[in-house]
Amino acid sequence: MLETKQSFTITDEKTIERIIDDENVNINHMVLNTGEGLPEHYSNSNVYMIVVRGLISLQLDDQDTHRYPQGSIISIPFNIKMNVYNEEKETLEFFVVKSPCPKNYNKYSDAK
Repeated sequence: MLETKQSFTITDEKTIERIIDDENVNINHMVLNTGEGLPEHYSNSNVYMIVVRGLISLQLDDQDTHRYPQGSIISIPFNIKMNVYNEEKETLEFFVVKSPCPKNYNKYSDAK
C-alpha cells in the first residue's frame, strides 16, 4: 500500500487528539461541549480551523469574538494570540491543520 490510514474519535465527549504530526503538517481533531475551550495560546504556525459541527467562538489578539458555523474554514496567521471556545448548546467539532508543521516552522520561514 502506498497510502496510510489515520483515524479520529467519533464522540460527543471532550476530545483533543493529534492525528498527524510529521515533517509536513500537524493535524489535530477537537470536540468541545458547552463552556469548554482551549487555554489561551499563540499560533505556532499557519493555522487552518475546519468546523465540521457546531459553532466555534474565536477571539484573535484584541479583536472582538467572532463565531463561525459548521462548514467554515478559518485561516489564522503565525504568532496570533488565540482564544477558542464553545458558547453554544450544540457540541463543537473541528480539525486544526498547521502547515508547515510547527517543529519545522522556523526552518521554512528562515528560508524566505
